[in-house]
Amino acid sequence: IPWVCLTCLNVHCGRYVNGHAKKHFEEIQAPGGYQRKPEREKSSEKSQQHSVCMDCNSYSTFCYRCDEFVVNDTKLGHVQRVREHLQSLENSVSNTDRQRKRKRSDSSSPDSKLKKDSDGTVAQCATGLRNLGNTCFMNAILQSLSNIQVFSCYFKELPSVALRSGKTAGRRMYHTRSQGDSSVSLVEEFRKILCSLWQGSQTAFSPDALFYVIWKIMPSFRGYQQQDAHEFLRYLLDHLHREMQGSKNGSPSPALSPDRPKHASESKCCINGTSTIVTSVFGGILQNEVYCLICGTESRKFDPFLDLSLDIPSQFRIKFTKDQEPGPTCTLNDCLRSFTDLEELDETELYMCHKCKKRQKSTKKFWIQKLPKVLCLHLKRFHWTAFLRNKIDTYVEFPMHGLDMKSFLLEPENSLPARCLYDLAAVVVHHGSGIGSGHYTAYGLHEGRWYHFNDSTVTLVSEEAVLKAKAYILFYTERSDQESPAKL
Repeated sequence: IPWVCLTCLNVHCGRYVNGHAKKHFEEIQAPGGYQRKPEREKSSEKSQQHSVCMDCNSYSTFCYRCDEFVVNDTKLGHVQRVREHLQSLENSVSNTDRQRKRKRSDSSSPDSKLKKDSDGTVAQCATGLRNLGNTCFMNAILQSLSNIQVFSCYFKELPSVALRSGKTAGRRMYHTRSQGDSSVSLVEEFRKILCSLWQGSQTAFSPDALFYVIWKIMPSFRGYQQQDAHEFLRYLLDHLHREMQGSKNGSPSPALSPDRPKHASESKCCINGTSTIVTSVFGGILQNEVYCLICGTESRKFDPFLDLSLDIPSQFRIKFTKDQEPGPTCTLNDCLRSFTDLEELDETELYMCHKCKKRQKSTKKFWIQKLPKVLCLHLKRFHWTAFLRNKIDTYVEFPMHGLDMKSFLLEPENSLPARCLYDLAAVVVHHGSGIGSGHYTAYGLHEGRWYHFNDSTVTLVSEEAVLKAKAYILFYTERSDQESPAKL
């Protein structure tokens, strides 16, 4: 990606190519660096730092001195003038390219844009997301959420933030309660991302504005080191939920459909008391039963959840050599059973029994009291051994259609059959050996076809390719009464 210095207008490559833009800034800061500048430029030391540059593709600006993206402009709007000049240059070039492409397309087959699922060709209607420097974890989550239709459609239908005339700062409809700068809106930038995907653009979209907001309100994600996609998902959903809880003049979360009876504990699914689209879609309820083995006292507690983190059972973690016969395949149901099976708590987790008035040996069991509309399942592939966090690379077989959750429900007899069935919508995959390294990609189902999202590259793939993936996060959508496997 080319970057143009806003002081001298020299163009250099970014830090993840050969780093010439950053080197240019560092050379100017070095002793004697100002001697290389023309005499007419020596107006002030502040204006000669060559610290701010602009991405020639996305027109976002970055300051090397602050090591952050910047959104403000000068009083005379110098940054916007450079941006408009670059846009005019791009438009003149794209018009010429468009004429050439039109000539080529006229001579090709009318069905040339319809790609076969199995050939791995670049998808024509999907839009990729640029990697801003180890941001594949974010891109994989954003692409997955864009394929959760009940969730993404809600945000795409929200009104855009009204801008104050003549000012760059926006008057937000959604008032954040998140940490950091209250002048930014995560909801608004997330909405813009979802609106930009599936527009048919062949140019990858740069999520730098959203990344800037994330840096502001989620300090643990600052910098360009690799992050955990599941941790990012949890932070993202939590901050979206909290910002929308404080919404004013914004659209309320959608009400329950009239054909679905309101569960007696529906309100318990709300985090911090108020329901939003986040809890309406991803929110479920667990019942945690703890049984004291000394006095027989049973304790029940209800916990809301947005996702379930599942252990891969230890018997499936054994690595076999080439000469050994491979063992049975681990399935998603094995992981779910391990999560809900009766478990005796060890010495480090002794239960405080209110009847015995001391910590006692006990058993624990989880039941699902309420299933969410979208079931998010996180496979715990990373675990600590001594001082290292290792990855469990075991393949886990998962269903494409008809994941039946009825046997894990507290009261299965009170649930409609279709309400317990789930169909796969998206998958996040981690490639590599460690959580702080490797690469994230995602698979998503859109209008009956599966796509593989690898940052800026999007390809059509077959169902078989998806089923072979070593999933890290799985998104399943609830099957409605009207749907059948044939329609999916």
